[in-house]
Amino acid sequence: MIFSLFNVVLPVFVVVGIGYVLTLRGMFQQSQIDGLMKFAQGVAIPFLLFRAMAGIDLSAGFDPDLLISFYVSAGACFFAGFGGARLFFKRDWEDCVAIGFCCLFSNSVLLGLPITERAFGPDALVGNYAIIAFHSPFCYGLGITAMEIFRNRGNGTMRTVSAVLKSIFNNNLILAILAGFAVNLSGFSIPASVDDALAVVASAGLPTALFALGGIMVQYRPEGDLRTIAMVCCISLLLHPALVYGLGSALEVREDLFRSGVVNAAMAPGINGYIFANMYGRAKRVAASSVLIATASCVVTAMLWLTLLS
Repeated sequence: MIFSLFNVVLPVFVVVGIGYVLTLRGMFQQSQIDGLMKFAQGVAIPFLLFRAMAGIDLSAGFDPDLLISFYVSAGACFFAGFGGARLFFKRDWEDCVAIGFCCLFSNSVLLGLPITERAFGPDALVGNYAIIAFHSPFCYGLGITAMEIFRNRGNGTMRTVSAVLKSIFNNNLILAILAGFAVNLSGFSIPASVDDALAVVASAGLPTALFALGGIMVQYRPEGDLRTIAMVCCISLLLHPALVYGLGSALEVREDLFRSGVVNAAMAPGINGYIFANMYGRAKRVAASSVLIATASCVVTAMLWLTLLS
C-alpha cells in the first residue's frame, strides 16, 4: 500500500524537482520560467478549468456539505495563522494577514488535481473542480478584505470593496470558471473541433505549471523566521486537512467528494501565497520559504492522508 501511494505522489514532485534542478543548473533562465508559468496559469489552466466547469454535473459536484467542510476549515486556518503570527511572533497586522493567507491558500490546482487524479482516477475530480470554482474568489476575497481593512483603518469601506472586486475580476482563473459556468447553464455545446483544440492546450497546463513551480523555487532560500514558517507548514499540511476530515465526516459528505476535500486541504500553500505577500510587500520571506518547505514536506504528508483515505 505504501509503495503504491508513493508511486501516486512521487511523479508530481519529480516534475517539480526537474524544473528546480534544470533551472538551478542554468538550463532555464528565470525569465523563461516566468514565461512558462504565465502560459500555464494565464492560458492552459484557465482552458482546463473552463472545460471542466462547462461539462461538470452541477448537481453531483456542488455539494453544500463539501463546500462547507472545506471553506469553514480554510477560514479557520486563516485565523489560526493570523492569530499565531500576532500572538506568538509579534508580527504587525499586515504581516499577520499575509501569513494567514499562506495558511489559507492550498495548492488545489497544481498539486491537488494531479494527486487526486493519480490516486483515485479522472472521475474523482468532480469535487476538486467544485472546490476550485470558489477557491480564488473565497481566498482572495478574505485575504484582500482583511489586508485592506488594516491598511485603510478609518478611511471607510469603498476603497476596500473596490480593491476586492478589482483583484477578483482581473483573475484569469476566475474569469475562466465564470465563463464555463455560463456555458454549462446555457446548455450550449462547444463545437467538437473547438473543444479538441482547447483540450490540447489544457493538457499542457498541469505539467507545465509543475515544472515552472520548481524553477520559480530556485529564487527562494529558506532563511530566518523558521518558527513562523514551521507554523504555516503545520497549519497547511496538518490542521487544514484534519478539520476537513472531521467536518466532512460529521456532515457525511459523499466518499468521492470527501476524498477531494481532504486531499485539496492537505496540499502545500500555492504560489499564490507568495504572490499575495509580494503584492502587498508583507512577510515575503515567510511566504516564499513556506511554499518551498511545505511543498517538499507534502511528499510525506500527502502519503499519510492518502493512506488514511484508502
